[in-house]
Amino acid sequence: MTRLRQTALRVLGGATALLTILSAPALAQEQAAPSTLLLHVDQPGPRIAPEIYGQFAEQLGRGIYEGIWVGPDSPIPNTRGIRKDVVAALREVKVPAVRWPGGCFADGYHWRDGIGPYGKRPRGINAAWGNEPDRNAFGTHEYMDFLEQIGAQPFVSINVGSGSVREADEWMRYMTAPPESTPGAEREANGHAAPWSVPYVGIGNESWGCGGNMTAETYVAQFRQYVSNVRSFSGPKARLIAVGADTDDYDWTEKLMAGAMMWRPDPTPLAYIDRNPLMWGLSLHFYTFTGNDWYAKGRNVDFTQADWARALARANLTDEIVARHSAIMDRYDPDKKVALVVDEWGAWFDSEKGAPSALYLESTTRDAVIAGLSLNIFNRHADRVRMANLAQMVNVIQSLVLTRGKDMVVTPTWHVFDLYKVHQGATLIPVDVATPDYVEGQTRLPTLSASASRDAGGVVHLSIVNLDPVRPAPVRAVLTGMQGRSASARTVTAERIDTRIRFDAPDPFVPRDLSGVAIAGDTLSLTVPARSVTMVTLR
Repeated sequence: MTRLRQTALRVLGGATALLTILSAPALAQEQAAPSTLLLHVDQPGPRIAPEIYGQFAEQLGRGIYEGIWVGPDSPIPNTRGIRKDVVAALREVKVPAVRWPGGCFADGYHWRDGIGPYGKRPRGINAAWGNEPDRNAFGTHEYMDFLEQIGAQPFVSINVGSGSVREADEWMRYMTAPPESTPGAEREANGHAAPWSVPYVGIGNESWGCGGNMTAETYVAQFRQYVSNVRSFSGPKARLIAVGADTDDYDWTEKLMAGAMMWRPDPTPLAYIDRNPLMWGLSLHFYTFTGNDWYAKGRNVDFTQADWARALARANLTDEIVARHSAIMDRYDPDKKVALVVDEWGAWFDSEKGAPSALYLESTTRDAVIAGLSLNIFNRHADRVRMANLAQMVNVIQSLVLTRGKDMVVTPTWHVFDLYKVHQGATLIPVDVATPDYVEGQTRLPTLSASASRDAGGVVHLSIVNLDPVRPAPVRAVLTGMQGRSASARTVTAERIDTRIRFDAPDPFVPRDLSGVAIAGDTLSLTVPARSVTMVTLR
């Protein structure tokens, strides 16, 4: 999790007059100019890795305690201390992997504090987030139990900032060594005889910032040392993920690819492109807020259409940032062996006064549109982006789930992930988008964002996001290499741009069937609502 690091990006949308937030019925008559999509069904692209739909859970606010862990003695229904309602919601959207324990928290976390009997675990201090007490009730065993319950894979973040190579090695031994070994016997004594599979291991977090304030050169040296000692002792080989750039720090990516990719550093690393890389993935962190000022992220509720546009413009920059980092990686790794792992992304606005916990945000229509726009971008870059982790899964900034004591609600972002789960593991279909601009003051954006895929059964799914907060968008889509027999669509939208999810009211974001969807041979036609995320199914 990034902590207030100023980034240098081009200014998005200058000052505009504050506009009244308008509801859908008042302006439903006006439509945007038509958009045309060309789906190259006959030119399939790479597989969309399910891990693009991964999640991130940091020990922060109520993300873990209450959000996931309530303890076995809680009146809130739970299985071994893990709340059942949250598990059910996360299973429904097929969460593939969860990154833990951080974030900045990871570089102050010592794994031994979180094993053994609860009553004997030390009481810690969360130095990364407000010096709050940490009970260490949720540790390695609880994390692995949680993952087994939701059907996800582990992605553990190793403590590089305040830890050691030895501590990292011992944690990997504890998790993956066979039971007849001393680490395995200790794990068995704590309740789990069989070794766990740990497929994804992050070597540090934000080492340029809260994870050590390192230069790229210093981190490269650290990474190479950890790589030599961090391994799995049973099961599949751990896929090691190096700390990558913050937003648009392209120099960091250049130096990491030059120094941390191959076994031997060399002035001409292209000479070694046929060797297996040291890292499976290189991370990237990028957050969306209103404009580009870390210290003024904008309101999460009661925002204007100008705020809406400026936030979506920043989210849309994800495409440029991913493309530019990928281009650097391509020069060192033209075979694309190294994944770009966007392991922190999402909407991060200023928490409202009186928020129930740190970094807690109410969830609105804008979050749904940001989620759909971002996931479309990751899908389109599936040749390089093979994992992404939404920040954060429960009760922290752009969450899938919010809890309040015994109560739980799913968010508009959850509904988008539920719609988009059909893309997991499917084959990317390239989409050309010709769409008018949505203009708000000095902010100019494409009205529509889209991505498409074909599943193993031959069904094509087309996801369309309408960024325009006011006008529905007529769409004509042409399929090359496919004659459609049937078409249907479901859409997520709400009456206002800042409609929010509430615990004491019906969910306004439940997807609804979209009328007026028609297919005739190779041509699809429909109109997507304003401020919406739509999934079209073509057979």
